Amino acid sequence: MNTTPKTYAEAFLTYFNVCLSTTEQERKDVSRIRYRVYCEEFGYESKDTFPDGLEHDAFDAQSTHCLVTHKASNTPAGCVRVVETLGNDPLPFEKFCASSLDRKFFENNPMPRENMCEVSRLAVDGMFRRRSGEQSTRFGGVHISDMTQQELRTFPLIAVSCFLAANIMADLSGRIYLFAMMEPFLPRLLKRSGINFTKIGENIDYHGLRAPYFVTTTEVKENVVPELAELYAAIHELIANDFRKLVPLG
Repeated sequence: MNTTPKTYAEAFLTYFNVCLSTTEQERKDVSRIRYRVYCEEFGYESKDTFPDGLEHDAFDAQSTHCLVTHKASNTPAGCVRVVETLGNDPLPFEKFCASSLDRKFFENNPMPRENMCEVSRLAVDGMFRRRSGEQSTRFGGVHISDMTQQELRTFPLIAVSCFLAANIMADLSGRIYLFAMMEPFLPRLLKRSGINFTKIGENIDYHGLRAPYFVTTTEVKENVVPELAELYAAIHELIANDFRKLVPLG
């Protein structure tokens, strides 16, 4: 009997779990992924700043965090956060990348700050971005050579699923205007999923070459390609259930 999952949702959720990061251990798992990617792998942040191997910043306290975990090994695989506005205090892209922003965009598109947010710190651990023929990983834990081809084919969905989860977290929180500072590859990747960002500024050297982008939660929900619509709905159910444990959604 053929038990191979037939859809993206079935395949991805066979091997990975998606949840809000609410417990102390889940928050540490998120920070550890960020440390490996931002500090060890790409050097965007200094390792000396985080001697405990847990990357964090001042915006974490006003953020909702999501964690993707590889089920079989219980290994944290990916993460993302949604930074909510706090009064008139700037979001990260406003604070660190103000010089790159297209001011005419904001003049022509006024929006309440309480409905704005920023998707940031989207990271996929390097062990889940390695080639299928490799025998070991940089960090141990997951051995690529032990995985099936079906399992390996779900790895590119980790980043997409993180962004879908971010859109869902923002939508459930009433933060319908999404901003992000992204490397050029990510908007191209997401465009193949039907998620079309608007570039709202110039490229800038900020944790590598990045540019500011904008999209609404409605655009994401309405335009995600049919192949991913079921995955979006499945992740929505998981995230919504986690939200209800924190705040009743009515």
